[in-house]
Amino acid sequence: MVTDNNFFMSLALKEAWKYQGLTYPNPAVGCCVVSDTGSLLAVEAHKRAGNPHAEVEALKSAYYKLTNDSNILELTNSADIHTFLLKNHNNIFKTTLLYTTLEPCSHVGKTPSCADLISSLGIKKVFVGSRDLNPEAACGNDKLLACGIEVHNDVLKDECDNLLEPFGMWKQKNFVFFKWAQRLNGTTDGGIITSKESRRNVHAMRDVCDLLVIGGNTVRVDRPTLDARLVDGKAPDILIISREKEFDKTIPLFGVNGRKVIVSDNFSTCQDYKNIMIEGGANMYELSRKYVDMYLCYIAPKIGGDDGFKKIEDNFEILNIEKEMQDIMMWMKREV
Repeated sequence: MVTDNNFFMSLALKEAWKYQGLTYPNPAVGCCVVSDTGSLLAVEAHKRAGNPHAEVEALKSAYYKLTNDSNILELTNSADIHTFLLKNHNNIFKTTLLYTTLEPCSHVGKTPSCADLISSLGIKKVFVGSRDLNPEAACGNDKLLACGIEVHNDVLKDECDNLLEPFGMWKQKNFVFFKWAQRLNGTTDGGIITSKESRRNVHAMRDVCDLLVIGGNTVRVDRPTLDARLVDGKAPDILIISREKEFDKTIPLFGVNGRKVIVSDNFSTCQDYKNIMIEGGANMYELSRKYVDMYLCYIAPKIGGDDGFKKIEDNFEILNIEKEMQDIMMWMKREV
């Protein structure tokens, strides 16, 4: 049977984008496991650094679907899942196909090698989107080939490379993304805009960010905390962009333990950090445009407010749209 390789890779991509911004310092990765008859057995993603990689999550789900053995569902540690699969697989994966947005890792770090696991399970074919940029983890494909597994590279390569781009930037310099929330009529003012689900997602990103950048006027007007309380996470350091250096220190963001707060009229502090989120509206958008690598927009299904992005003309390439939540979430690049 002929399978639609692009279709299954697109499913892996879609799942991985749900966790973009959450996996630092690891890349966002998605994976599908498919039967030889073209049935989808699993689609999973890497969710957080230290957690099982996408391939392990997908093989775990596929194992349960093929065997109905719920014992594996109790396992959350990657090494435990590896051990369980190696002991109990009984060659059920011999005819399956695996689609992964990133070449399976070859090294043993916080988690065991995905390439070793896939090789031991004897999966028939592996389809890869992007090759691994990390020399320490690369050459997973070579391990698969050495074990007689058929490997197909560059499936939806451009799309997979876009997904991987933040990881490459972390390795070279830093990754900066600009996040904003708006209503259907484009307004960004007037208090809370998005659902609690979206705000929890933002807090999860703050939890893994090194630095959060915000404008001085927003600090004075909104008096925010800018922490990650909705996910019980850590609060990032803060860079306040402001010409005026004096702030009311009773504003909650100044009272977060273990946090460094920098006030500056420029973005030079960003060079000392790797994973940087900028939050703001039209003014901050204009100030930060030459530093931003990607944009993240939450669109709430409501109308209201008074002010938003005006007299700004930019075109964007949409990298992913997530519509499974109450709000629409879009990752984009600005066209230059």
